[in-house]
Amino acid sequence: MRLVDYRPRSQLRVRWDGAPTRPAFVAIDAHNHLGPSPFAGEWANRNAAALRLAMELSDIAAIVDLDGGQGVALEREIERWRPLGARVAVFAGLDYDMWAERPDFGDEEARRLAVSAAAGARGLKVWKTLGLRARDAQGRLVAIDDQRLDPLWAAAGELGLPVTIHVADPIAFFEPCDGSNERWEELREHPDWHFWPLRPPGHPEADGFPSFDELIDGLEAMVERHPETTFIGAHVGCAPEDLARVARMLAAYPNWNVDLAARIGELGRQPYAARDFICRWPDRVLFGTDAPPDPAAWSVNFRFLETRDEHFPYDPEAGPGSQGRWAIYGLGLPVDVLRLVYSDNARRLIFCDLPGAE
Repeated sequence: MRLVDYRPRSQLRVRWDGAPTRPAFVAIDAHNHLGPSPFAGEWANRNAAALRLAMELSDIAAIVDLDGGQGVALEREIERWRPLGARVAVFAGLDYDMWAERPDFGDEEARRLAVSAAAGARGLKVWKTLGLRARDAQGRLVAIDDQRLDPLWAAAGELGLPVTIHVADPIAFFEPCDGSNERWEELREHPDWHFWPLRPPGHPEADGFPSFDELIDGLEAMVERHPETTFIGAHVGCAPEDLARVARMLAAYPNWNVDLAARIGELGRQPYAARDFICRWPDRVLFGTDAPPDPAAWSVNFRFLETRDEHFPYDPEAGPGSQGRWAIYGLGLPVDVLRLVYSDNARRLIFCDLPGAE
């Protein structure tokens, strides 16, 4: 038998009353992809009526579409969801290829962001391209805290646009893909997700990738330098395996917030620490899934946040090896924490014009 054929079935006979089909409070999905991106799937071509139905089946009051881009693409995406009014917030994006062509790329991105805001963008999405792949005219990787980007972050603050930023990736993606790597199966399926080998620290001209810690250090330096700009760290602040580090940033920087998108697999295997973390910072954590709008996908997130269920799959569709060979445990969060995480925080940071409050 090959390792890839080994799919053990747990024999635990644990109680399960069924995953909630609706959240305890009407929720806002603050991290999703609905436009022309590799993560949108069929939703890149679906319409507002289909999205309205999916949201109503799961009591989703509003949703963030991070796939706005710039220019005509952004205008098209905003127009596509106009029938849903304030229920869809489209975030603008960046033109990373342009950075290799213009030495003033930070100033140009700031100018474009102002144009995007005038067109109706409700925020800015920054991909992990920053820090890992985007290069300047000299062919050097642009660091996350590169001062040439300061005009962009300042512009976001002046325009009142939150910045959802994703840097780095799971720590295992920055380790050798050998028998000790807990994401070995995932990296075998997606070798382009493997950021290896690492380059020597402090050498942007060298081949290889920055280390995980170097990327998070750069992120922290940038957040510290722009206290007037609201940042939302995607995927639990980009470091769900190191909640102590994320908590230190939340304590130090009032402008720093995090979403839960696509990381219940990481949080659910450390349920005590994850519950303590969210309960310590209930007004700084946003619900988000990073999964195509679907009642089943939302339901497993509700189960994780609301129940005390034990040893269940974080991704029932993909199977136990999609991220790592472990199960997760429900957090059973208090109702006052759930309300903040599910909707109140997103209303304050993104959807202040959304009518009604449940």
